[in-house]
Amino acid sequence: MLASTLKDYLLLHFIVLIWGFTAILGLLISLPSLELVFYRTLLAALGVAVVMGLRKESLRVAPKDLLKIAGVGVLISMHWIFFFWSAKVSTVSVCLAGMATTSLWTAFVDPLINKKRVKPFEVALGLLVISGLLVIFQFESGYWLGLSMALVAAFLATLFSVFNGRLSGLHSPYQITFYEMGAASLVALAFLPLYSYLDGTAIQWAWKGMDWLWLLILGGLCTVYAFSVSVELMKRLPVFSINLTINLEPVYGILLAVLIFREKEKMTQQFYLGTGIILVSVLIYPVLNYWNKKRNAALPESS
Repeated sequence: MLASTLKDYLLLHFIVLIWGFTAILGLLISLPSLELVFYRTLLAALGVAVVMGLRKESLRVAPKDLLKIAGVGVLISMHWIFFFWSAKVSTVSVCLAGMATTSLWTAFVDPLINKKRVKPFEVALGLLVISGLLVIFQFESGYWLGLSMALVAAFLATLFSVFNGRLSGLHSPYQITFYEMGAASLVALAFLPLYSYLDGTAIQWAWKGMDWLWLLILGGLCTVYAFSVSVELMKRLPVFSINLTINLEPVYGILLAVLIFREKEKMTQQFYLGTGIILVSVLIYPVLNYWNKKRNAALPESS
């Protein structure tokens, strides 16, 4: 039993490590961000379709629900466009520093959408994140565009996560992922002509060098495999421990970026100070949230 649980936790960390590698793949692939998102989501949709075929799972979804799922797919597409765009105009470390704010965005967006009460400790942690961002902006002004894009990507990630939380109880994760990835690929495809016209560049359909390998890893390993395994792990591991581990994604990503790109990814001490402040708040949040739930559960119900 203990060996099995340890194996699950090691597998979970491996999945988070894979997700931390995503921004690095965005730099390794020569495609612009919009074309990259199109190919990633298309390959992911095809991959999930294959998985569903092997599992003999139906794709049938009510038209009303299909529109809701497709709407979330639009958010996912925009999230990944800003995510990869951020990494390309700045660095992987800057991109992941901005993405580390996702759970804090969730602390405010989730209560707003689901009509819950905002917790005081979430406000305090939000202010802590802002202080970390101010430290980064003050000493890394050359990366303000990339960090701003990463913050938008983090906000969009929060939105689609909250909406997916509502959808998850109605449909299987594979159905949701298939239609979301399909919708995301269509959105990227629809925006390509407009983006090409405004940017004055031709659409880059062709893959170069090792792009085919990196795209297969991105669509297959980082999306289809990582998603399906994470779904399975949710059946065996506590949600709290899973969320806490997922918060390590920026840490793994930044460490991998420094190891792979070396000098290009080396930032000032102030950048790591600001990023450290953000990561501390991100890691503290699930702990405080867990304590808050235990405290509320222990309180006697008012008559």
